[in-house]
Amino acid sequence: MIAEIIADRYDVFGKPTFRPRKKRFRYFAPTFPMGRYVSQPLSVHCRTLENIREFLKKCQYVSDREQFGKDDYWMPPEEFEKRRCGDCDDFALWAWRQVMAIGKQDARFVAGVAGRYAEGHAWVTFVDAGKPFLLEATSPSVRKLPRLETTRYFPGISLSWDGTELHYFEHERRRYNPVAREAVPLLFEWSLFWIMTRPLYVRNRVRRFLASRRRRAAQSPTKPAPESRSGR
Repeated sequence: MIAEIIADRYDVFGKPTFRPRKKRFRYFAPTFPMGRYVSQPLSVHCRTLENIREFLKKCQYVSDREQFGKDDYWMPPEEFEKRRCGDCDDFALWAWRQVMAIGKQDARFVAGVAGRYAEGHAWVTFVDAGKPFLLEATSPSVRKLPRLETTRYFPGISLSWDGTELHYFEHERRRYNPVAREAVPLLFEWSLFWIMTRPLYVRNRVRRFLASRRRRAAQSPTKPAPESRSGR
């Protein structure tokens, strides 16, 4: 769930901006004004990152289309606590609130693109002991991610909150061409992680698929049984 960010590859802090540019960052599409996501009290109060992880392990990933019948719906954190299901922005918004509450430095909600197909995604970043970290809230089953995993993330917009005011930042994409002495330990760390967690990844994908099938079956109307006709 937590990975140390390779700062040369990832624009951690970005540049302050008054408001995100919608034409450039179309994936930044909150359903409500952003102040709504930080102003309401939460019923779950975490004290450590491990507490956050334990709560998220009890939550299920469900698409907005499946849950709300919409392409995109950013759920307020207090609603996410009750439903305990949602997609990446719902997981990340709730985790951001908790990371701020436990006092992590420069905690931010980040919207950008991630993965092989550069799809819209949301996650959290913070600084601890002078080092930047990325928190992938949708992967709570794994405590620590390899540093190389953060190269899949491209931040676009990030937000911080000082308790009174929201601050927006725009980020740039960076290229990363490590020399051999940097690349070898990163690749070794990632390969070891992949070998150890692949069975867990497959199991989680199967569980998510089966849970989705059960939800769809529960939501689909039951067809009435055909009337039997007695022979004459």
